[in-house]
Amino acid sequence: MLKAFKEFAFRGNLIDVAIAFVLGVAFAAVVTSLVDDVIMNLIAAIVGEPSFDDLTFSIGDGVIRYGSFLTALVTFLIIAFVLFLIVQAIQKVMPAKTTTRECPHCLSEIPVGAGTCAYCGKDSPAAVPA
Repeated sequence: MLKAFKEFAFRGNLIDVAIAFVLGVAFAAVVTSLVDDVIMNLIAAIVGEPSFDDLTFSIGDGVIRYGSFLTALVTFLIIAFVLFLIVQAIQKVMPAKTTTRECPHCLSEIPVGAGTCAYCGKDSPAAVPA
């Protein structure tokens, strides 16, 4: 049983996920600090409030802290935007694997390995997948 656990715990995928999780937590801490310590202070200086966390309103005995929500929303949007930029950069560096190509006769999209076009029926030498 100990051997099976060792094989499970030290598989490549599990270690990759653990590393990604730790990096994600560290990245979130950096972005939270950027939002709380820089961006929200700049926005608060423009709006006139020293902190968005102080923005509240009451309904009966309940207090709605919409300033904290605004801070969390800005944090989420910044994280989403940075992840979008990272994905865009990765896609430019590592283009997606091509699964289709044009038929040289009718210019229809056909699978890379197709020997005959499904649209025009003419022979189309199969391309070697990249």
